[in-house]
Amino acid sequence: MKIAAAQIKSYKNNTEANIQNHLRMIELAAQQNVGLILFPEMSLTGYERELAKELSFDANDSRLNIFCNKAIENNMIILVGAPIKINSQLYIGSFIFLPDGSNTIYTKQNLHEGEEKYFSPSSKFNPLIHLQTQRISVAICADIANPGHPANASQTKSTLYLVSFFYTPGGIAKGYELLSIYAKKYSMNVLMANYTGSSYGLEGAGQSGFWNSDGKLNAQLNNSEENLLIIVI
Repeated sequence: MKIAAAQIKSYKNNTEANIQNHLRMIELAAQQNVGLILFPEMSLTGYERELAKELSFDANDSRLNIFCNKAIENNMIILVGAPIKINSQLYIGSFIFLPDGSNTIYTKQNLHEGEEKYFSPSSKFNPLIHLQTQRISVAICADIANPGHPANASQTKSTLYLVSFFYTPGGIAKGYELLSIYAKKYSMNVLMANYTGSSYGLEGAGQSGFWNSDGKLNAQLNNSEENLLIIVI
């Protein structure tokens, strides 16, 4: 079974361009028979705090239909990031599209300093995803700063931990360290997708990576190129 992290650039205030970039990556993944593709934090809009409310999605947004269709067409689980509006609250979240045509939502549980001005945290939307023999949990960026988050994933007997990042060059080393620790401690494979290029006036560090359940970094992308990191598990 193949899984993939999509390392992409974002286009500020241009959601349509971002959607088209997602579709390009999904097509490339489908050509390689990938069964799951993970995109970075708020990938549909870019990591843009001040613009998040204006650019937000809700669960019934017609712009999401294409991802539902692609999941069915390619027999693929697709995780895309977005600011998500639920009952008048704004969350950093992931839309998760499943091959059977259903979809679900994950919301970021632990906010980075400053995000609380724009977003609410929530642990109410925390699905366990199944792909063949894999039990899959989801995390977004600052979630991994809370050791309780991967511990909870372990309690659900997750075998794969998916992490959507917006990490800069100054923070990526710490992110790498934590993901290696969690992979080894909880015997979980870890797949991480990060941005390259700039968002929110900051540079994305790229270096999307995969850690096996022994905590070893098995594969990574560089810091500058848009690309797919494809892993066989």
